[in-house]
Amino acid sequence: MAKDKKQPRPKAQTPKGFQDYFGADVTARNDMLRKIAEVYHRYGFDALETSAVETVEALGKFLPDVDRPNEGVFAWQEDSDWLALRYDLTAPLARVAAQYRNDLPSPYRRYAMGPVWRNEKPGPGRFRQFYQCDADTVGAPSVAADAEICAMLADTLEAVGIDKGDYVIRVNNRKVLNGVLESIGLSEDLLLNPRPMTVDEAAEALYAEMVRRNIEKISRADVLRQVDKYDKVGRDGVLALLTDGRLDDSGAFIDGVGLSNAAAEQVLKFLTAKSDDAALTLQNLRDAVCESAIGAEGVAELEAIAGLLEAQGYGPDRIVIDPSVVRGLGYYTGPVYEAELTFEITDEKGRPRNFGSVAGGGRYDDLVKRFTGQSVPATGVSIGVDRLLAALRAKGQVGGAAQGPVVVTVMDRDRMADYQAMVADLRNAGIRAEVYLGNPKNFGNQLKYADKRASPVAIIAGGDEFDKGVVQIKDLILGAEIAKNATLEEWKDRPSQYEVPRDQMLAKVRAILNGQG
Repeated sequence: MAKDKKQPRPKAQTPKGFQDYFGADVTARNDMLRKIAEVYHRYGFDALETSAVETVEALGKFLPDVDRPNEGVFAWQEDSDWLALRYDLTAPLARVAAQYRNDLPSPYRRYAMGPVWRNEKPGPGRFRQFYQCDADTVGAPSVAADAEICAMLADTLEAVGIDKGDYVIRVNNRKVLNGVLESIGLSEDLLLNPRPMTVDEAAEALYAEMVRRNIEKISRADVLRQVDKYDKVGRDGVLALLTDGRLDDSGAFIDGVGLSNAAAEQVLKFLTAKSDDAALTLQNLRDAVCESAIGAEGVAELEAIAGLLEAQGYGPDRIVIDPSVVRGLGYYTGPVYEAELTFEITDEKGRPRNFGSVAGGGRYDDLVKRFTGQSVPATGVSIGVDRLLAALRAKGQVGGAAQGPVVVTVMDRDRMADYQAMVADLRNAGIRAEVYLGNPKNFGNQLKYADKRASPVAIIAGGDEFDKGVVQIKDLILGAEIAKNATLEEWKDRPSQYEVPRDQMLAKVRAILNGQG
């Protein structure tokens, strides 16, 4: 009789696009999130925790330019419902704001922190599970709410360790871009066939350009996509993409949107409106929107935000009006903001560059409308937790390995109660400590364990020590430094191990820890 084939053992490996976080990383992240939460709490925001799972129906169309509601999420069917892991923290907020609208205060101010999941192709630095940290105000139509979010974001960056001068929060407004598009005749998508019987002069000029270029459609979404590339390809690159097209770095030709040069220049006038003087920036934007009412409304909102921030002491050295902020213009409905870290780092190829963006947000007044049919104003910000943590490491604000516990070694298994009493004394004094619970037969392995745990101190007590009522206390940090750097004579002058009475153990351990900083 043939033997059954032996089942292969499973591979012990992390799935693609996911990563494991160990002690030091988890501690650093939790410490940073605690500081962020303290700022949010100080601003009057309440914590909210929602389920990691939502219905696909509640998630809806979750990413720009994605038409299928379950595309890019981890989804599965349960009975007649499709469920999915949340892809961000905003979609659950929309559901909560609709579900509990009769119970929640209005405006509702909440912050949320936690992992999100995206079923996307992983790549370098691109993971399928990552942390987000959001704060939103739902039900506040005034731009005072947007100004408050910007001020809170500035305070948050400084609270976690980013100095003034090392960051800038840049603010733009989708309404201003809408005004610019309206001024060039693109108040909505233009279709060559069919086309409206009557159009304004600017739209007529675009239709003429479409005929000349044999283009069937000019889409506002296409314009926004090219505008979004401003940071990557610069002014000339966007000009080419808005008009005839351009060759990319690989040599492939990318078709242009089909705007006329004059219309494209008007869009660029908006993108390059920033001046060192805020008043001049606002005037440049007024010129860019021409006579558009929605554009003028957007400029007025930016002016109001600047005034509110200035009244609170947030000047252009921290928060600035900058029309070149284009991320999110495809889905935000009003003010848009982005926090950029301006200090220099070295990339993987050894080239200097600014660290870049770590947070972004804006106003999205259609948050709850999909559930209730009613438009509810909302504005908020999302911090990239891993990005900000990487920035703090680059600034030296986050150390390497976290300090491990004091380890009480075991020389005599029959005295385990005595060892547990020692560790209890340490813990009751607020000192992180543990008894070695592996096989105590090889004492060298216990010290290797303490080294692997990055332990600062080891407590040693065998039969002789118990008979004399003393313990040996080994300064593992100093011992490692001496072994690495000191001569034999220096070793004698700088002992790393002390014998002290048992009742003085706690005081000596505390003194060593204080000396280690």
